[in-house]
Amino acid sequence: MISGLSQRERRTVLVGGLLALCLLTAFIAHVAVGLGGSSTDALFNTWIYSALMVASGGACLLRAALVRSERLTWVLLGVGLLLYSGGEIYYAAVLAGQATVPIPSPADAGYLSFYPLAYAALIALLRARIGAFPVARWLDGAIVGSAVAALAAAFALGPIVDASSEGQALAVATNLAYPIADLTLLTMVATAASFTGWRPGRSWAVLGAGLLLLAVSDGVYLLQAAKGTYVEGTILDAGWPCGVLLVACAAWIESGVTEPLRSQAARIIAIPAAAALAAICLQAAERFATAPTAAAVISLLTLIAVVVRLVLSLRESQGEIRTRVRESRTDELTGLPNRRALMLDLERAITQPAATGCLRLLALFDLDGFKLYNDTFGHPAGDALLERLGGRLERFAGSKSRAYRLGGDEFCLLAECTAAEVDAIIAGATAALSERGEGFAITASQGSVLLPSEAGSTEETMQLADRRMYANKVSERTSAGSQSRDVLLTALRERQPNLVEQAVDVAELARAVAEELEMEAEQRDETYRAAQLHETGKMAIPDAILNKPGPLEESEWGFVRQHTLIGERIIASAAALVPVARLVRSSGERWDGSGYPDSLRDEQIPLGSRVVAVCDAYAAMVSDRPYSVAMRPSRAIEELRHGAGSQFDPKVVTAFEQVAAQRGLPIESEPGKRAGERAASNPSP
Repeated sequence: MISGLSQRERRTVLVGGLLALCLLTAFIAHVAVGLGGSSTDALFNTWIYSALMVASGGACLLRAALVRSERLTWVLLGVGLLLYSGGEIYYAAVLAGQATVPIPSPADAGYLSFYPLAYAALIALLRARIGAFPVARWLDGAIVGSAVAALAAAFALGPIVDASSEGQALAVATNLAYPIADLTLLTMVATAASFTGWRPGRSWAVLGAGLLLLAVSDGVYLLQAAKGTYVEGTILDAGWPCGVLLVACAAWIESGVTEPLRSQAARIIAIPAAAALAAICLQAAERFATAPTAAAVISLLTLIAVVVRLVLSLRESQGEIRTRVRESRTDELTGLPNRRALMLDLERAITQPAATGCLRLLALFDLDGFKLYNDTFGHPAGDALLERLGGRLERFAGSKSRAYRLGGDEFCLLAECTAAEVDAIIAGATAALSERGEGFAITASQGSVLLPSEAGSTEETMQLADRRMYANKVSERTSAGSQSRDVLLTALRERQPNLVEQAVDVAELARAVAEELEMEAEQRDETYRAAQLHETGKMAIPDAILNKPGPLEESEWGFVRQHTLIGERIIASAAALVPVARLVRSSGERWDGSGYPDSLRDEQIPLGSRVVAVCDAYAAMVSDRPYSVAMRPSRAIEELRHGAGSQFDPKVVTAFEQVAAQRGLPIESEPGKRAGERAASNPSP
């Protein structure tokens, strides 16, 4: 039953449906085997028949009142069925007992009013469920609809038209309106089915069956009436209540699940081809009567061969389409479904309910250590690693889950499971994406979301999983990195206490500047750690050089310029701090390219390194050192401005000034305060 109803509403609909089914069963038994005898004809043929017709229209209107979606469709069908029922009731109450039935009559108005409302309802339902109307689908619908109409016309239209062509013009028009309306309804149903790709789903199938049954029942009745063979109270009379109850039933059925692409493609090919063959057979039947037999046979074989050729072409085209679709949804390296496939599967997972007692789990994974592995062993080795890990994840997924590669070192798993299985699935997938060897360790950070309880759309699901994955990555990195950082800071404090204990906290300044520059969270964290550890390499420089009160000689500067390289080697020994080590390496570079150790310039220098350089220079200038007297903050900021564009990144200096102003530091020098203060183009050795 359609979702969105309360328990009370569901019970009401179910009870009403069961009652209607019981009445329909009794009616069919009466017309088929004479249940109740002839004495009950009025009860069944008038009261129960009319009740079923009215109840069907009322069910459609109730659906429109209780459920907002597709309301216009069911209002149109409900009103149309009530008008049709009104025609039946008027005929039974007023016209049935008359010797001659006038044409047209109010009964005809009720009957015929149903058809345009049904056409409009089909169009409204198509727009609500499909939206776009491709030209190819219009063509398919026209082919099948015209073939159905042609078959119906070939077998029934002639006698009906002949019988309806006598009398006054208005009566003739009314009589002809019925077969034309029925043929149009058959064409509309076929066209609607074509727009679904010949895979209508439960709701469409039931609605189409109901309308088709109404049209066929009308057609058979008109044919029998034209030949004078119609008898009231036969099984034919069950066609109308069965048809309208199917329409009413469709109002309360979910639209259903579409079928796989292969089945859809077969239907797209087969159904129009069958319709074309039917039309050819009709043409052949007419030609055999008027043309030589040999010519008729040859022309028929020619047309059949054309249809077969078109079928083969369509199959080949559909095969190419399937191949392109498969390739567009498959990761080229690992063979796993890609991000596009995940988005489609995720949309279905959110909109379709899981099995009873089950949840749907989306787990997003990002490899830790892969970049270092790629840089160390090369891209071919990195690709081979991704293939191995993707294969392991696919084997772990098995038949109940599906594995994806989203690009780079990101993988994903979509699974249907119970709440008790969630942790085991995540742990197993994480293990499948992990590998260790000599000189490397690959692990995976993960972020998971349970559907649909934690997210209601694909975008919300992916954003939540991504946030959780990054939080997990930062947590793991912070845990391992913090331990390594604490060890290094303790060693540095024991070796050179004055390098750690400064007048200002370089790391806090660097974090504030990074935030001012709107760096990403991961970059801010790495910059903060680099600012904490940028002096690590100075542990290897002799105290005599570090504490020398006078200017350094060139040979001594050679020692100093090695400290960023030494610091990089020491820090990079902790895998979690490798990105930090790279920032430390470049913290001695200058904006104009005259820095060390790689003579990088401008944007070649990592942004985090540029931030650390500015903050470290400021800290050195406002701190007392063996080789310099502390400057006032305003004077130090003026020196940073002076070095912007040569030693420092101008953008970073501007951001630093903003941070200084926010913290209440004086950023303009006072007159007479510069005496004795020394500028420092290289503020610390």
